[in-house]
Amino acid sequence: MSRHLFIAPSGSTSTRWAEAFPESVALGGADCLSALAPTDTVWLASALPDWREVLRRAVTAPLQVPVVVLSLQPSQDEALQALELGAQGYCHALAAPGQLREVAVVVRHGGLWIGAELMGRVIGAMRRALPDQAPEAALERLSPREPEVARAVAAGHSNKEIARLLGITERTVKAHLGTTFEKLGVRDRLQLALRIGA
Repeated sequence: MSRHLFIAPSGSTSTRWAEAFPESVALGGADCLSALAPTDTVWLASALPDWREVLRRAVTAPLQVPVVVLSLQPSQDEALQALELGAQGYCHALAAPGQLREVAVVVRHGGLWIGAELMGRVIGAMRRALPDQAPEAALERLSPREPEVARAVAAGHSNKEIARLLGITERTVKAHLGTTFEKLGVRDRLQLALRIGA
């Protein structure tokens, strides 16, 4: 059974975390790192004074479980620090429960989760570094609706925003994304954006 371990000051927890993961465990420090299981996900609050050291320890632990850094005041600089230290995700500590569950799915499948603004910067930098691609060739393998969803993802929209823009449900957006990821051989939103070159 997978566990969601929240490491925050004084073991504090958020009602959003508890709603997203009812069986989650809140801890006050890095004492849990020696007892990690392969199916665990660590959620680390950047409000901890030593969050960088805790992150280093977590990603070098024998099992190398995914770590998501949670911030009450997200910034691109802090996000880049977290990713450089090995975090697989970075998001607002008060993100909606549904978004936290999305983050968990992405990082458990080896993907990265970063905010839309940082995603835009990364995509722009990668495009400048990569040779020109032919995005239409990749999109030919998709159903008529899947390229619309893929382009919206590449533009940095959340699943909820895409659902509203296209007049479909979030569940349908997720289904289209899963199929698109499989057809294009990508693992996450960043890889999708780079693959289609949108």
